[in-house]
Amino acid sequence: MERLNRKAFGGLLFLLLVMAVALFLSAGALDYWQTWAFLFVFGVSALAITAYLMKNDPQLLARRVYAGPTAEKETRQKIIQTIAAIGFLALLVVPALHHRFGGSAVPLSVVVAGEVLIALGFLIIFVVYKEDSFASAIIEVAPE
Repeated sequence: MERLNRKAFGGLLFLLLVMAVALFLSAGALDYWQTWAFLFVFGVSALAITAYLMKNDPQLLARRVYAGPTAEKETRQKIIQTIAAIGFLALLVVPALHHRFGGSAVPLSVVVAGEVLIALGFLIIFVVYKEDSFASAIIEVAPE
């Protein structure tokens, strides 16, 4: 159990670190407050779900810890997961590059609305996990 918790926290920390590096390097600055706000909302939301799963559904946490292209078994699934990962990275890099090269300013209300939508998305994920204890991170058929 302790090993699973360490892996879950370590994976979350690694994800947040990779996201931060991608965002700040693309933006070319650390004073990009929208990135700090995004990382905070994303990190707190993901941490809350992880802590809930540690306490209430460690089996689901175990199924969620191993994810991404390397966790898939079939080549087609690995390709789909790789494309999804590249798309996720692009969702981070493109706005940061837009900021770096002086794109149009985004109003504070739009930034706040975006952060609320991120938190709402995590709330939906939480409800799914709470209702479906078999929500694996990879495509698989469970014997049960």
